[in-house]
Amino acid sequence: MDDTLPNVRLKALTPSLFTLLREDVNCVFHRDPAARSRLEVLTTYPGVHALLLHRIAHRLWNFGWRYPARVVSYLARLMTNVDIHPGARIGQRFFIDHGACVVIGETSEIGDDVTLYHGVTLGGTTWNKGKRHPTLGDGVVVGAGAKILGAITLGNQVRVGANSVVVSDVPAARTVVGIPGRIVLRTEEAGADNIYGINLDHHLIPDPVGRAIACLMDRIELLEGKLLLQGNAAQCKTCEADDLCGNQESGVGIQESDSKGLPRATKEPGVVA
Repeated sequence: MDDTLPNVRLKALTPSLFTLLREDVNCVFHRDPAARSRLEVLTTYPGVHALLLHRIAHRLWNFGWRYPARVVSYLARLMTNVDIHPGARIGQRFFIDHGACVVIGETSEIGDDVTLYHGVTLGGTTWNKGKRHPTLGDGVVVGAGAKILGAITLGNQVRVGANSVVVSDVPAARTVVGIPGRIVLRTEEAGADNIYGINLDHHLIPDPVGRAIACLMDRIELLEGKLLLQGNAAQCKTCEADDLCGNQESGVGIQESDSKGLPRATKEPGVVA
């Protein structure tokens, strides 16, 4: 008798389809300024249609009606161009903006208040059965075209930049950019007027690669400044892609070309290469 109590409790805590649908529709108005009315959202938003049909398919899947669940999922894909496996577990207030070319695998787990943009893939990296798709925490925002691959976990409030490829775990409240995804600290916070704490300012995402290149350029400038102070005659002033740096006065430089037109370094007489 006691063994059945946890199951009864879980069923009692599971929101109804109507409750889920109402929350899914209401959350659109907080994340899409183009939304004007509930009728518009219900009739013209493919992301909402795909989510509604997925919730039906997921209920069928949990009841053991696997083939009907796959049929509903297939119909949803034909109608919306969003492919969500009926086995995927999706939390409340989930929103797919623009609802196109989104793929969510069977063992994916998505928390509450998650936002995906078009072209996002939650995919697997193995053909073995079991957990092979990502887990997304609450409040995650995934930019357009991003790929999150493998049985990895993205913590709460993680932001993934557009077209990034994430293949490793990401701690909470971090931003991921690049291929492969690189983790950077999240320095910008959601606006004070955004009570849901969802930050969609993708243009403010930091660029760790650009920052590293800028750091290297500063380092090169510092080293060249030190060489100039030491009176080194070989100090470079300008650089061009087709030139090679060298001290022609010492006998090594770009003075001849080989038969293919490529530059060939010359040498002093008597020096054996």
